[in-house]
Amino acid sequence: MGLKGFVEGGIASIVAGASTHPLDLIKVRMQLQGESHLPNPSLQLYRPALAVNSAAVGNVSISQPRVGPISIGVRIIQLEGVAALFSGVSATMLRQTLYSTTRMGLYEIIKNKWTDKETGNLPLTSKILAGLIAGGVGAAVGNPADVAMVRMQADGRLPIDQRRNYKSVIDALSRMTKQEGVGSLWRGSALTVNRAMIVTASQLATYDQVKETILEKGVMGDGIGTHVTASFAAGFVASVASNPIDVIKTRVMNMKVAPGAEPPYSGALDCALKTVRAEGPMALYKGFIPTISRQGPFTVVLFVTLEQVRKLLKDF
Repeated sequence: MGLKGFVEGGIASIVAGASTHPLDLIKVRMQLQGESHLPNPSLQLYRPALAVNSAAVGNVSISQPRVGPISIGVRIIQLEGVAALFSGVSATMLRQTLYSTTRMGLYEIIKNKWTDKETGNLPLTSKILAGLIAGGVGAAVGNPADVAMVRMQADGRLPIDQRRNYKSVIDALSRMTKQEGVGSLWRGSALTVNRAMIVTASQLATYDQVKETILEKGVMGDGIGTHVTASFAAGFVASVASNPIDVIKTRVMNMKVAPGAEPPYSGALDCALKTVRAEGPMALYKGFIPTISRQGPFTVVLFVTLEQVRKLLKDF
C-alpha cells in the first residue's frame, strides 16, 4: 500500500507538472522582475510593486509599465520562440519525480497511519501536520532539480553572453557541481523546504477536507465535479500561503555568484529585506496571477489524474 501511494502520486504529479510548465515559467520570470543587481535592467518588463523608497531601486525605472502574464508569454514567444515556454521542462519532470512523488506517497502513508480505524476520520490539524512533514521531506529530496528548473526557466531573461545555456537537467546539475560545488545543488534549500511544507499542508489538507465536506453534505457525489471543486479550493489556498516564500526562493536560487565577488543576497532574510526595501511589500506577491493561474490547473490536473490512477490501480 505504501509503494502504491508513491506510484499514484508520482504519475499524477508528472502529468500535472509537464502540462502546466509554461505557466510556471511565466511565474518565475515575473518573480525575478525588479532585481536591481541585473547588468541590464532594460531587459526587465516590470516596474517595482508599491516601492517604499524609489532611491533604493537603483537603475530600475519606476515609470516602466506593468506587464501581465499574457504579455510576458507573448514576449517570450516573440524573442525566444515557442519552445522557450518549455525551457527547463526536463528539470520539472525530474523535480516532480523526486519531490512530488515523495510528498504525495509519504502524505498517504502518514494519513492512513493516523486515521481513526473505527470512524475513518482524521482531524484537519492532523492532515496539516502530515502535509508539513511530507512536504519537508519531499523538498529536501528534490531541491537539486528545483534549482536547475528555476535557472533553466530564467535563463532567457539574461543577456546572451551571460546565459548559462544548460542543455538539459543532467547538464545543469553536472555543471553546477563542477563550477559551483555540490553545495550549490541545495542553494535555497531552507526556503524550498519551508515553501514545500506550506504548499503540501495547505494543498493536500484543503483538498481532502473540502472533498470530505462535499461528500458528507451530499452536495455532489464522488466524481469529477467534486474533484475539480476541491482542487480549485486547494490551489487557491496553496497559492496565497506560499507566494511570498516562492518569490524569495526563486531569487536566491537564480542569483549568479561570480568567483571572489559578493553574492547579491547573503541569504533568504537578506533577499526578503532587499526586495521589500527596493520594490515594496507587494513585491512578495509578484507573479501571483500566474501562480494562481498555474496552481489552479496544476492542482486540478494533479488530483483528477490521481483519482483516475487510483481507480485503475485499485485492484493492485
